[in-house]
Amino acid sequence: MTNMPLLTDLERMARQAGSILSEGYETDLRVDYKGEIDLVTEFDRRSEEYLLGEISRNFPTHSVMAEETGGINGDNEHLWVVDPLDGTVNFAHGIPIFCVAIAYARRGELLLGAVYDPCRDEMFLAEKGRGAWLNGRPLSARQQTDLGRSLLVTGFPYDIRTTGNNNLDYYARFALNSQGVRRLGSAALDLCYIGAGRFDGYWELSLKPWDLCAGALVAMESGAKVTDVHGETNFLRPPLSVVAANPELHARLLQEFNGHKKTPRA
Repeated sequence: MTNMPLLTDLERMARQAGSILSEGYETDLRVDYKGEIDLVTEFDRRSEEYLLGEISRNFPTHSVMAEETGGINGDNEHLWVVDPLDGTVNFAHGIPIFCVAIAYARRGELLLGAVYDPCRDEMFLAEKGRGAWLNGRPLSARQQTDLGRSLLVTGFPYDIRTTGNNNLDYYARFALNSQGVRRLGSAALDLCYIGAGRFDGYWELSLKPWDLCAGALVAMESGAKVTDVHGETNFLRPPLSVVAANPELHARLLQEFNGHKKTPRA
């Protein structure tokens, strides 16, 4: 392989990691706790071990940022951002909403993204400047601009019991001013569903790069605008917030944050 990965490299890795997750889904799992409600399973670790091994073998000089191990230190030009299992709580409870998310950035710019949902066999792919696809079909974000008619999706932080920035006030605010708000439990899929037109808008207040990068590229290449709640676009420096929607609705969502007396800082 060359020093630059191809989108097919990410797709192959995501599918194989998804197969590893499928082996463990709805089995008698060993579950550990990273925090009070923050789970990790043996299949998070097995999926990440596979992905880090593939990247280090084929792109040995590249750096990797990964959820469970922290990743691999390499050169500063090439960075992979890996979530081996986004939606671990769902996975551990037998809820079929989880995925593998892999992104590649060069010199700080996201170039490639792959998000694979093994339960639905849905492969979301994106390449900077070329578009985004679901199982080969080009994606386009919905153009709904009326917040009152918009279906939104969000998530909540693992420290929801102790942090003041727990998103409950914003959830109530948007639930009263939109068509509805869903919570699926996978940030990567939330962003891909923006790209696929399944949701009109998405926000969340406390994320890590591996939650966000691959799905953000899918959403952006589908025509959505993706920033933090202050309109900035650095997805590689945690902690992170996110707002995603078509450009007009995105601006409307940001107004809600900027007009609220308690604007969260990322």
